[in-house]
Amino acid sequence: MINRKIEDTIRKSVSQVPVVTILGPRQAGKTTLVKKLFPDYTYVNLEDKAARELAENDYIGFLKKYREPMIIDEVQRVPELLSAIQVRVDEDRRKVGRFILTGSHQPRLREAVAQSLAGRTTIHTLFPLSLEEIAEYGKLEELDDNIIRGFMPELYLDNARDPYVYYRDYLDTYIEKDLRQMIAVKDLNAFLRFLTLLAGRVGQVVNLSGMSGEVGVSSTTLGEWLSVLEDSFVVFRLQPYFSNISKRIVKSPKVYFVEPGLAAYLLGIESARQASRDPLRGNLFENIVVLEATKTRLNDNKEPNLFYVRTEKGVEVDMILKKEGILFPFEIKSSMTPNKDFAKNLKLFCSSEADSAEMTVVYCGDYYESFQNCRYINYTGVAEVIRKQ
Repeated sequence: MINRKIEDTIRKSVSQVPVVTILGPRQAGKTTLVKKLFPDYTYVNLEDKAARELAENDYIGFLKKYREPMIIDEVQRVPELLSAIQVRVDEDRRKVGRFILTGSHQPRLREAVAQSLAGRTTIHTLFPLSLEEIAEYGKLEELDDNIIRGFMPELYLDNARDPYVYYRDYLDTYIEKDLRQMIAVKDLNAFLRFLTLLAGRVGQVVNLSGMSGEVGVSSTTLGEWLSVLEDSFVVFRLQPYFSNISKRIVKSPKVYFVEPGLAAYLLGIESARQASRDPLRGNLFENIVVLEATKTRLNDNKEPNLFYVRTEKGVEVDMILKKEGILFPFEIKSSMTPNKDFAKNLKLFCSSEADSAEMTVVYCGDYYESFQNCRYINYTGVAEVIRKQ
């Protein structure tokens, strides 16, 4: 079984608060994780119709049948249950580790938690496997293999499905189970066209007005769809960094996929050889690096605090970690060979930001403590660097 970096963080939370909530995309490993960590807990999945109907119609009977401590999977299916959990928890606030909740719809569950469990729960986010976790499991491959396989735990099991088939089925399941619950999409083909166009713009600032004509729906609708994709952990946005001295900057976020393997599927990339030649290989590589940094921060129970900068004069920094008021800039390149030009924008950024610190180029080559006054690291070591900054 693959060990997850978030395990100690969750164990600690269970020892401190009555309710622990774990959010994340479908099939990212939430259920496997909590069952592994807490095998003695009662387990109930609200995808099960009988359990769901009991929770909806008779929550007292539900809490008698499934006794504490308990794991409630896909709790967003019955958000009303959270009020009953609140009442039960308030009977004795000193008892900890009573309920572990998991869910894959971020806004709906967050809203319900905010209303019912404020001050009673800690919320964690579990993304698919990190490079660090896969390496420790002994199944880390070359970059182009990572691009097509992605990071879903199921794809690292023995006798796993072909990645292309897996992501085809994953997309079908997402549309059937999640999308229809969140918004009414009249034209699924238009939605899929939009999702595919997003894959073609991975790691870029997305112009919804420009995409409107290609998709055939209004930019307002596209904005709603993008929010739904983010809320259901299909994509995430990297926000631009703002400072007093960098006013003339691009102020729109960049869009990345929570699962780069899905982006590769949408782009029609079927093999590692094809990935190595694809014009978006650099964008997908950037997606993997930003995602690895995000996972590292979330696994350590910290806000990502990751940003990017792009000025009107063309100076761009791919990723910035803001930690304790210090800015750590990163340039991301899929090359295997160091190049002095890679650090050009990093140096311009650091010269204009007094609170900036060590410059890092993330690439596919060897580690260099200093090359042209800039550190170079292999992308598989991103997690270690993020933690040490």
